[in-house]
Amino acid sequence: MTSSTETPSRRELNKAATRQSIVIAAMRLAHDRGLGGFTVEDVADAAGVSRRTFFNYFSSAEEAIAAPTFGFLDAALERFHDRPKGEPLLESVIQILLALADNKFIEPMAQSFLVSHGNDPATRYQLQAFDECSDKIVAAIREREGPSLDELYVHALAGSVMSCGKAALEVWLAERRGDLSPSSLDRLSELLVAAFAHLKSGFAAP
Repeated sequence: MTSSTETPSRRELNKAATRQSIVIAAMRLAHDRGLGGFTVEDVADAAGVSRRTFFNYFSSAEEAIAAPTFGFLDAALERFHDRPKGEPLLESVIQILLALADNKFIEPMAQSFLVSHGNDPATRYQLQAFDECSDKIVAAIREREGPSLDELYVHALAGSVMSCGKAALEVWLAERRGDLSPSSLDRLSELLVAAFAHLKSGFAAP
């Protein structure tokens, strides 16, 4: 991961652009045809790259579809490193979420979650994204807070954060189905913020 103080090289920017073009192509095909209605070759053609180039970035179309979820969670994690060291952990999480509760950040993840729904391979990649982020949260907490925090507390906190995020996405999907309008994305932002507010309050009765 490139830190906020480093300038990406032209090569890194080109790789990021190629990766993004593959993701966009895969998302469009999934929206138009449904997962299972196209091949890796179709994605490569739509992205203007070779089949070999596709596999330099992703192992399958389903992994490309899940990429926005990985990207959103990595962006959140990067911001975690910039939060004040003495800030309560849950407050850090909520402030990060508020910073990312913008449609331009949420829409790719929401669309990824939407088109993956009901597709087992794609869903596995979505779950992998949450699991990997949970592990990264544990590592980030350890880096920021040191080894003094109880191991169970750290893992339970990381798992709870990820579960709240998934719960918000699932409720949003049940409410809005395939709606990706600005008002629907605003609702997803509200659900994400509310889910973490419940966590912060210890799930006191609303």
